[in-house]
Amino acid sequence: MDQDHAEKRIMELRSILDRLSYEYYVLDRPSVSDREYDRYYQELLALEQEYPQFFDAHSPTQRVGGTVLEGFTKVTHKRMMLSLGNAYNREDLENFDQRVRNEVAHPHYVVELKIDGLAMSILYRNGRFVQAVTRGDGTVGEDVSHNVKTIPSIPMHIDLMEEVELRGEVYMPKASFEHLNAQRAAQDEELFANPRNAAAGSIRQLDSAIAASRKLEAFWYHFVNASELGITSHHEALRKMEQLHVRTNPLRRECDNVDQIWAFITKISEQRKTLPYEIDGIVIKLDQLSDQERMGYTVKTPRWAIAYKFPAEEVETKLLDIVLSVGRTGRITPNAVLEPVRVAGTSVSAATLHNEDMIKQKDVRILDHVVIRKAGDIIPEVVRALSEQRDGNQIPYVFPTQCPICGSTLVRFADEANHYCVNQDCPARVVESMIHFASRDAMDIDTLGDKKIEYLHHHGLLHTIEDIYHLKEHEEQILALEGFQKKSFDKLIQAIETSKQRPLEDLIFGLGIRQVGKKAARLLAKKFLSMDALIAADIDDLVAIKDIGEITAQSLLAFFGEQRNLDLITQLKELGVQMSTEAEVIQASRFTGLTVVLTGTLQHFKRNEAKALLERLGAKVSGSISAKTDLLIYGESAGSKLGKAMELHVETMDEETFMKEVAAYEA
Repeated sequence: MDQDHAEKRIMELRSILDRLSYEYYVLDRPSVSDREYDRYYQELLALEQEYPQFFDAHSPTQRVGGTVLEGFTKVTHKRMMLSLGNAYNREDLENFDQRVRNEVAHPHYVVELKIDGLAMSILYRNGRFVQAVTRGDGTVGEDVSHNVKTIPSIPMHIDLMEEVELRGEVYMPKASFEHLNAQRAAQDEELFANPRNAAAGSIRQLDSAIAASRKLEAFWYHFVNASELGITSHHEALRKMEQLHVRTNPLRRECDNVDQIWAFITKISEQRKTLPYEIDGIVIKLDQLSDQERMGYTVKTPRWAIAYKFPAEEVETKLLDIVLSVGRTGRITPNAVLEPVRVAGTSVSAATLHNEDMIKQKDVRILDHVVIRKAGDIIPEVVRALSEQRDGNQIPYVFPTQCPICGSTLVRFADEANHYCVNQDCPARVVESMIHFASRDAMDIDTLGDKKIEYLHHHGLLHTIEDIYHLKEHEEQILALEGFQKKSFDKLIQAIETSKQRPLEDLIFGLGIRQVGKKAARLLAKKFLSMDALIAADIDDLVAIKDIGEITAQSLLAFFGEQRNLDLITQLKELGVQMSTEAEVIQASRFTGLTVVLTGTLQHFKRNEAKALLERLGAKVSGSISAKTDLLIYGESAGSKLGKAMELHVETMDEETFMKEVAAYEA
């Protein structure tokens, strides 16, 4: 075959395979057998190998992956990827509808499923796939094109030459998730918690072959620049996407009122468990693009759309046993061992019971049938025992008097619901204290996670916190262990060395002093400026600090009153760990002297960053709103605090205004 005929046949085969992929993955109506598809594919593969001058990164043969990146490139979105405000009941939807009707005479809505996956933006130019970018913080995401193009339903070519930006959700189907976790279980690897986490982990693989093997999928639901192409409504935009062979979700409905919307929600709620993918809500959007423009946006959310969130799923299972775990402070937590049951997309076999009082209050007994749910769709909890199902075999739980790990007598302090193991040499406490010390909010040794600490402790290399800083002396032993290579060892040691420069407040928090959380640690560092000054403080010095009560002060005195803790601090000091901080300089500003409350989800700051910034500008940041509050700064989904601020006539400021104010002082 000459070169011209080869090029023509290659183009023809690519077009055929693109059409067949669309029929198979999007329409679910294949027109040829798998064998016939494979024949076309192998012919194209052979021709591309024989004529490499016609290579195309967007060829169907390139979807299998194999590209390996050093890292991900940051990309600034041309248009921000906003998140949605939430509705939790019919009343919330009625309030949303009323807000819309205040500005739009006869609103028409499109109601769609909210896919539980990873938000994504894809870009086409001159009819060719150009780039895929994660949502990130809404302003800046990561280029994951090499992984997204392995998803077979996503077209690499579209029949439109203008620039096209589409947004949607990359997800892992339930079947793919179960298959992946079965593979990981067989290889004794940690299982993914749910399909969303699995999808996110797959998309962030540097090796696209791994992403390709995970069998991801995607639905696209927003044609960002539709109006530039003469499209006037959302439903029309969805149809245009389908004409371009882009996969949209067919389970959607056009509605004119809340009754119709609620009927659709009810129907989907009944079908939810049978869907081949996870959903976590229903999205309601104004249909006409001109109406969307009229409604506009808040700092972080479109005012023309809202997401209805499903109530926390409650399921019944059997409580097989109650076992105790020991935390870093010695706190004993009772945990329910359950017959495995699927809740909110994951298999649950354990749930916390908090403390002895909670067990008594809920009258939870071993072998009870219980109702469980995930608090915030994350943390499994026992809601109630089904006492009416008891058959006489249930066993009331008697809280133990001894530590399950070391056998020491448990102590319950006055005015506390928790029991404690007070033996500082308890192996469970030792491991948990090191895990806490290395955690992100403490010394942030990001390559020394829970499992690695437990592993190194098991092999006799970690017994105390100071041992962390001696790991570099055990290179030969560590490299002999399974799972360690020179590169990972060097990265671990570098992270440990970097941690020596963490702020004093992180060290104080990392020591795991009972009653001393992040806020107290920050206050103590700010007041005393050095570890030596903190150690020398007496009860009067400590309680004089606003928000440091007598219980916390006594806990600090008890901690520093033990020689072993002073020896630990001395050793850390000798190892080069930062033990002091500079006095904080307060910049005079319009926030100076104000009591400020933060609420909602902030787009441009983490909550602790905004708090630290306000404190540098002389504000006191409070967690609750009252008549004494001077200012409420709010982000997305501000909720009840914003409403209360308005009732109390407290000044409010959205995040955009806050950013402008801050810029004025930083200029």
